[in-house]
Amino acid sequence: MDLVTPGIGMIFWTTLSFLILLFILGKFAWPAILTAIRARNESIRHALEAADKAKEEMAILQADNKKILAEARAERDALMKEAKEMKDKLIADAKEKAAEEARKLVQSAREAIQREKAAALNDMKEQMVSISVDIAEKILRIKLEESKAQKELVDKLINEADLN
Repeated sequence: MDLVTPGIGMIFWTTLSFLILLFILGKFAWPAILTAIRARNESIRHALEAADKAKEEMAILQADNKKILAEARAERDALMKEAKEMKDKLIADAKEKAAEEARKLVQSAREAIQREKAAALNDMKEQMVSISVDIAEKILRIKLEESKAQKELVDKLINEADLN
């Protein structure tokens, strides 16, 4: 059973070497390991805080983005409404202007027709007067060829002139 049970010397030297190793590790290795672990924990805590802060900032940015997007949509709607009103006004103005121009053209055409009608009537009157004078002249020539008829006509015209 010597193989399974260790001797006292072996236990002493194993314990002594374990304690020395524990002392050396406690003096040099553990503080470095604990410092590294603390630094790691600290960096993880800072990273989590930064992540939380970034998450909050993202939430704020998303809220701002939604607000800006809503404002942009409202502005777009206002611009579209204004553009539609302006289009409707331009169309109405154009229709009104076209109607006014049409009225002016119709009035101008009526006035031109009246002028042409008056000119035609004057021309016709002048032609009628000219024709009447020509006819009267021819009739008078025929009637006045006889001297007795001339004398009677002159006397008649003198009598009529005195009465008027």
